[in-house]
Parts: sequence; C-alpha cells; structure tokens
Amino acid sequence: MTDLQQRPVLPSGRQNGGFLARHWQKLAAAAIWLALAGGFAGYSAVTGSSLLETFRALVDLLRTPVGPLVYVLLYTLRPLAFFSAVIVSLAGGAIWGPVWGTLFVVIGSNLSATLAYGFGRVFGHGVLSEGGASEGLVGRYAARLRANAFTAVLVMRLIYLPYDLVNYLAGFLRIPYRPFLFGSALGALPGTLTFVLAGAALDLDDIVAGRFSVSAVNPWMLTLSAVLFVAGIVISRVLRRREQQL
Repeated sequence: MTDLQQRPVLPSGRQNGGFLARHWQKLAAAAIWLALAGGFAGYSAVTGSSLLETFRALVDLLRTPVGPLVYVLLYTLRPLAFFSAVIVSLAGGAIWGPVWGTLFVVIGSNLSATLAYGFGRVFGHGVLSEGGASEGLVGRYAARLRANAFTAVLVMRLIYLPYDLVNYLAGFLRIPYRPFLFGSALGALPGTLTFVLAGAALDLDDIVAGRFSVSAVNPWMLTLSAVLFVAGIVISRVLRRREQQL
C-alpha cells in the first residue's frame, strides 16, 4: 500500500477532527451553493424578477464600484464550491475587459490558491508521509515540491495540472508559502491571459439580453486568446516530455 492510500489513524479523542478532515470540502461546498442559490432565488422572489432579470442585476452589480470586491470574494471561495476557474476567468474578461479583467482574475486566483493551500495545511497534515515514496505523477511532484517548491509549482502550472490539486498538494506537504505563491502566480499567467481575452472577446450585454451573434465577437481578442492557448499547449507538451525523461 502506498502513502497516498494510507490514512493516519486518529486517537479516539479526535474523531470529530477526523470527520472534518474527510468531509470539510463537501460541507463547505454545500454551504456555499446553498447560500448562492438561496440568495439568487430570494432576490427573484422579493423583486418579482425572472431568472434572466436576476442574472442581469448580478452583472450590473459586478459593474458597480463594489463589484470587483464581490467578484474577488467569489473567486476566492471558488475551490471550496468545486466551481471551474475557467468559467470565472471568462466572466472577468467579459465584464471588465482585458486589462481590468486580468487584474481582478489574478488577484482572485491567487487568493483562491492561498485559501486551498491553507486548507491543505490544516486538514491534510499526515495525508502524505514526509518520508514515503509515493507512486505516480503526484508522488513524483510531491518529492520535487519538498526539494524545490518554486520550480515544481511553476512547471505544474505550465503543464496544466489541475489547478486546485496543486494548491492542496502544496498545503498537504506544508511547503513554504512564498515560493508556492510566486511559482503559482507566474506559471498560471499564460492560462489566465488566455481565458480573460476569450471572455473579453464576447459582448456580455448581448448575451444577457439573449441576442448573442457571432458578429458581436471581437475577432482580434479571440485570435490572440487562441494563439496563447495553442502556445500554452505546445509548451506544456514539451515540458511534459522533458519531465517524463527525468
């Protein structure tokens, strides 16, 4: 049995802690989704708005001065709710455009990475043995994270390993926070630009109004996003081949 398959045995006095360690993310996700769904349905019921009108009101809220704070908060909580970072990044580009959208997405994504990293440190202690030799891709990078956190995180971002998996793994291994954050921010930047530009290519007002058409798409933004996406795939494949040879 590998270290990843083993579970730490908790003393009888820590049964509640064991339950939280196993189910904390499910509980957090349920709470977040219930709050969002309840707020959305509650606003619709109180104002008599349709779901589409409520969605338009949400977009209008995000365009107010407090909108970026709401967006960053939602992005930060995103990993706890199992919500795709791609969709949230596309929304940031569609709402604020390439410049401000990139800024808000970078802030939100790094805060979400920090949150997942912190939860990994708190609830994942003992999940991966410090001295064990784990098998597979995760085990290989676990050893590299302990030896050289910045480079390992940078490479994992560039080869598009699952975003939240990297965050939790870094927390499980209790690697230093600063190299984790710098490696994460730098390595995730190409992907961030790709999805923000794709979102900025869309006319959100037309989409919300239900009159979306292909002609409303900004071809230059979409082309640049596609170029970055293809370049990222090429770089990730080259890095994966080198990693397999090591």
